[in-house]
Amino acid sequence: MIIPTTAQHGHANLARYIFLDPGAHRFFPDWDAAAVATAALLRAEAGREPHDRALRELVGELSILSTEFRRQWAAHNVRIHHDGTKRLWHPQVGDLELTYQSLDLPMIDQTAYDLTIYTAEPGTTSEDRLKLLASLAATRPRETHPADQPR
Repeated sequence: MIIPTTAQHGHANLARYIFLDPGAHRFFPDWDAAAVATAALLRAEAGREPHDRALRELVGELSILSTEFRRQWAAHNVRIHHDGTKRLWHPQVGDLELTYQSLDLPMIDQTAYDLTIYTAEPGTTSEDRLKLLASLAATRPRETHPADQPR
């Protein structure tokens, strides 16, 4: 059985990907650390937004479908971490080590959005691979979304 890792409206969901998609173990060389951080970030968000129905449904879904999520959720770790380093594996360019900085962007309706910026340290193999990935993306034909079509 294939479990979708996107929300019902087709938006990507990192928690679903990490806990429900076997490919996440390859994409995140430090998968255990990614799982711990993701569950802790969800717990922190649940504390900030206890009435968020979509968040409660996500936690319930992950609790039912992932033994590892249940284990991490039961640990009651809370994480609000805004910078660090992540190691990723991309099928086109290989291993990447990226630094990141996250910013909370409060909105008028009090819902906070998180903006995370990833960069490679200058002069590293990761920088070269990130540039190659950007080049590959720039030369690939653009996929059109139905909303982009003229009426």
